[in-house]
Amino acid sequence: MSENKDQKFVYDFTEGNRDLKDLLGGKGANLAEMTNLGLPVPPGFTITTEACKVYLESGSEPVELRDEVSAHLDALEKQMGKKLGQADNPLLVSVRSGAKFSMPGMMDTVLNIGLSDESVAGLAAQADNERFAWDSYRRLIQMFGKTVLDVDGELFEDALDEAKAAKKVASDTDLDAADLKKVVEHFKKIVKTATGRDFPQDPREQMDLAIEAVFNSWNTDRAKLYRRQERIPGDLGTAVNVCSMVFGNLGPDSGTGVAFTRDPASGHAGVYGDYLQNAQGEDVVAGIRNTVPLAELESIDKKSYDQLMEIMTTLETHYKDLCDIEFTIERGQLWMLQTRVGKRTAGAAFRIATQLVDQGLIDEAEALQRVTGAQLAQLMFPKFDETAKVEQIGRGIAASPGAAVGKAVFDSYTAVKWSRSGEKVILIRRETNPDDLDGMIAAEGILTSRGGKTSHAAVVARGMGKTCVCGAEELEVDTKRRRMTTASGVVIEEGDVVSIDGSTGKVYVGEVPVVPSPVVEYFEGRMHAGADDADELVQAVHRIMAYADRVRRLRVRANADNAEDASRARRFGAQGIGLCRTEHMFLGERREMVEKLILADTDEEREEALKALLPLQKKDFVELFEAMDGLPVTVRLLDPPLHEFLPDITELSVRVALAEARKEPHENELRLLQAVHRLHEQNPMLGLRGVRLGLVIPGLFTMQVRAIAEAAAERIDAKGDPRAEIMIPLVGTVQELEIVREDAEKVIAEVSAKTGVELKLALGTMIELPRAAVTAGQIAEAAEFFSFGTNDLTQTVWGFSRDDVEASFFTAYLEKGIFGVSPFETIDKDGVGALVRSAVEAGRATRPDIKLGVCGEHGGDPESVHFFHEVGLDYVSCSPFRIPVARLEAGRAAAGSAGSDSR
Repeated sequence: MSENKDQKFVYDFTEGNRDLKDLLGGKGANLAEMTNLGLPVPPGFTITTEACKVYLESGSEPVELRDEVSAHLDALEKQMGKKLGQADNPLLVSVRSGAKFSMPGMMDTVLNIGLSDESVAGLAAQADNERFAWDSYRRLIQMFGKTVLDVDGELFEDALDEAKAAKKVASDTDLDAADLKKVVEHFKKIVKTATGRDFPQDPREQMDLAIEAVFNSWNTDRAKLYRRQERIPGDLGTAVNVCSMVFGNLGPDSGTGVAFTRDPASGHAGVYGDYLQNAQGEDVVAGIRNTVPLAELESIDKKSYDQLMEIMTTLETHYKDLCDIEFTIERGQLWMLQTRVGKRTAGAAFRIATQLVDQGLIDEAEALQRVTGAQLAQLMFPKFDETAKVEQIGRGIAASPGAAVGKAVFDSYTAVKWSRSGEKVILIRRETNPDDLDGMIAAEGILTSRGGKTSHAAVVARGMGKTCVCGAEELEVDTKRRRMTTASGVVIEEGDVVSIDGSTGKVYVGEVPVVPSPVVEYFEGRMHAGADDADELVQAVHRIMAYADRVRRLRVRANADNAEDASRARRFGAQGIGLCRTEHMFLGERREMVEKLILADTDEEREEALKALLPLQKKDFVELFEAMDGLPVTVRLLDPPLHEFLPDITELSVRVALAEARKEPHENELRLLQAVHRLHEQNPMLGLRGVRLGLVIPGLFTMQVRAIAEAAAERIDAKGDPRAEIMIPLVGTVQELEIVREDAEKVIAEVSAKTGVELKLALGTMIELPRAAVTAGQIAEAAEFFSFGTNDLTQTVWGFSRDDVEASFFTAYLEKGIFGVSPFETIDKDGVGALVRSAVEAGRATRPDIKLGVCGEHGGDPESVHFFHEVGLDYVSCSPFRIPVARLEAGRAAAGSAGSDSR
């Protein structure tokens, strides 16, 4: 029962408008809007989403609903001059779902309600077409039986096929009235057998049951799955539209079709759509008969065609967007059954937005809102040729988009070796670790059988713009035997060619041809949008990006660890580096030096190891500052646990055991093994890492600070403009930061005095622990900037290990609706986001000029960027290939909030 006695649950099409989508659903609101525009819409009424909510919450319809429906049905009958289901002159109606957001095919529709054993004869006389009447009746029983009474739909299909086979015809249109009468009888028997009751003959009962079925269809498995996928809230409910029937199956002068005001695939203007003569709407959707292109309607029924073209222009001008239209022609009379803003490809979205600006229908701010970062990302990555013949062998998590082809290799050494010989390779691992970085750089793409979207492989691959498929569990990876075995038993040996699609997660054997992205060529500077031969899509992207850059408040930086990545990021529009991870500088040939540091037993040994690393670190920073000259570069001091720089414990134990068995020298391996055991932690990500390393290992952080300071001084001497910022990771209390800061300031002063160069290096911290966020006001006393490390903050707030949970239970959490999306993919606004918001407020209260940014993976996620704009961060930082997406979304966030303020 509804709480508000005065609540209105039913609206006539003449009462609503397109702004009432929350109440009337998209379909109902747009039917009302077309009615208001004077377009030919069959009369009807809409039952609101509020009625659906009451039904879903209480298990029964609002008590007021039946009387409201009766009143509107009476008005409809008077307007049409017919009564629902009366024997001699029946009114027939359709009952159709219509949620706020389009959910095509996910919920229920029933046509021809009001037909019965009595009224079918009246419809035949009314239409002067007996075959049409019986065809409509069999359609009602079939749709009603399947949708409302939950009868297996294949039973009806089989019965119809039997009738066609008996008549020796291929199409149901070849069945005459006598044939269809037999089909109706057969259908009624199917209903009786399956449900234990006769097909309802009372037209009002038919309508009421259909309305209830539409309400129930909101919570079907397919509807819930679709909502999760499209991130549509589950508490909206659906409206129900009751519309007087118009018939496209009255003969060759009737038909039904779907039209688009411009091409949803390309965005180009023209006549796009399909038409089917002598048919009802579900015939087009079901694809049971071949349609003809909409353009052919001109020769079939020029009057209706011309009228439709005028209406399409009216609707596109009114909605100021691409419109998707459903229509029916009944004996030469055109009727509009639905319109909505049409779905489109990513390329079409950008083209249409700029076209509408040129037509004066929308301004640049609105054009920016018509596209999304997700669409831009789709345009940036190469794709496999969809026309190619392929053999799929597995599927994993689409971790980093793109299409990559190469020879299978199973370790980084081989990947680098083969790559240097000119081979394209795909690095295949059970999972990757920092030691695989060289191989990942060398490979065209990365495939792992474990891990999720925020695993090491995924995060690093996205940072490099490298295609990656993770967590392909059905593929068994055997790195020792250098082979991969599929679930069906196909064996991929090292050297065999494989193709991986990072946009879908699909894995193929053999080479699948790819199509390059002109949009990336534009961002890389290899294609100029102003050139006469510039791709039309590139021009559209250029125009929208230029506007986004003009209006956005958030600056966009890059996560980059070397000069090459920094240069690419700068070409992509980065305004500095928000995260340089120095641990990546300690791998490869420098690993031996790090091992010496870890194994050092005396101060002298430790100082010697640090002294050897210093010039190498300095060289890295010089190159980085040169690539980002004039822009800020935030360098994070060493963060991961030291065991990551040592060999695997199992592998090392085997080496030691073999050496002892062979009585070979193994003193160094034994020391390494002892160090591995000494550094072993049950949960290393919550152990000795970050600032704790700097406090426990004397000289480690000061060596890095000295390298940064000396590199900055060298660049200043060379007339450069380095803008280095030093970031202390994993701080949980202000005392940690104060100690490191004091030591760092001494080193910077020493370098400044020694070089004669005045150095101004900002010192700040990452906020990646809940305690840091809660005590941000205290920490800001010692920090000139905060950078939110939302990857670790999400881990520590939720108590998740991001390398484990995605593969183990995230799928179940998503299916059960606990997550709408992984909190590692889009920031958890209520939990993690609340900590970010409070830390921003506390930090600014202590230090009003504090600089605030984010450098976790969320910095490149479209939805998260809007949140960071809202809470007042100064910049986001993300992997180079996500920079254009972040720029676009930062612009959309600014334009959207400006529009909200003005409203």
